[in-house]
Amino acid sequence: MDLFEFTRAIVDIESVTSNEAGIGEFLFRHLCPLAAKYGGRVERLEVEAQRFNVFASWGTPVVTLSTHMDTVPPFFPSREDDNFLWGRGSCDAKGIIAAMICAIEELLAEGISDLGLLLVVGEERNSAGARVAAKTPRGSRYLINGEPTENKLCVASKGALRFELQARGRLAHSGYPQLGQSAIDALLDVLEDIRRVPLPEDSLLGKSTLNIGTISGGRAPNVVADEARAELMFRLVGDAGPVREAVQNAVAARAELREVLHTPVFQFSAFDGLPTTVVAFTTDVPTLQATWGTPFLIGPGSIHVAHTAEERIAKRELRAAVPIYTSMVKRILASHAPAPGKFQ
Repeated sequence: MDLFEFTRAIVDIESVTSNEAGIGEFLFRHLCPLAAKYGGRVERLEVEAQRFNVFASWGTPVVTLSTHMDTVPPFFPSREDDNFLWGRGSCDAKGIIAAMICAIEELLAEGISDLGLLLVVGEERNSAGARVAAKTPRGSRYLINGEPTENKLCVASKGALRFELQARGRLAHSGYPQLGQSAIDALLDVLEDIRRVPLPEDSLLGKSTLNIGTISGGRAPNVVADEARAELMFRLVGDAGPVREAVQNAVAARAELREVLHTPVFQFSAFDGLPTTVVAFTTDVPTLQATWGTPFLIGPGSIHVAHTAEERIAKRELRAAVPIYTSMVKRILASHAPAPGKFQ
């Protein structure tokens, strides 16, 4: 399969977070002949039942290409026109997987080795795959992580702080609401106070933001709700501490607040010759960088269409990503000794 065919093939495998087994098996089988041909190996790194990362290596990996196999819901299959490939995961991040594998095929055909490919599960939810990978390093000294950056090198990314919020009430007939206590009313009051929390700004990363991603609760329209829930995500531009404290104060024991994820703001190393950008999303990099090497973040596709019903990736950008990845790997391998950080 060529680059576009391969992208469509993996887009058409539904892999919403927690359901990555199908794409994991497909990619494992696809990489095995490549490993056999060039003296490499492919491993399944178990994360939990029916969920595993895929790691392929040739030689002793100095540099590892990495991205994630899971997508956000809902799934919708691929299609294409003259300029774009469409479908869930086309830019976040299955097109990136295809570009990385094509780059590795080209590098191996040129006799270049000492490289790896790490494909993880769970990035879209809680970095479950990255956390497992961080505990099982393979000696890599540099990590090229792929996310949609329009083929620009990311110099900084926002952090994330995610909470689950649960309010409890007392059931009653809706004709007599005074006999109960509405958990939904309580939840809405708390959410309104959280929305009024002032959020910090940064000259490079811009404003911190809040997204109330899910709300659920209640039993029926004629029943006073005894339970309600919400999930919140803050995109941070600095220390999480003040935001965490402000949220706790806003909730003020009116509901149960549980922090489920914190990813810090991250500053990336420079890499000469590539256009740069900053991004408002978070990645697996903060989880992986301590054990998988100096990280770089770059990939084809626009984050503005990721997670939307219009997700797509420009064919020209996808095609351009392959030589970007091959060039980065070659330059890193040529100058990986001492002085980390900046490549000439």
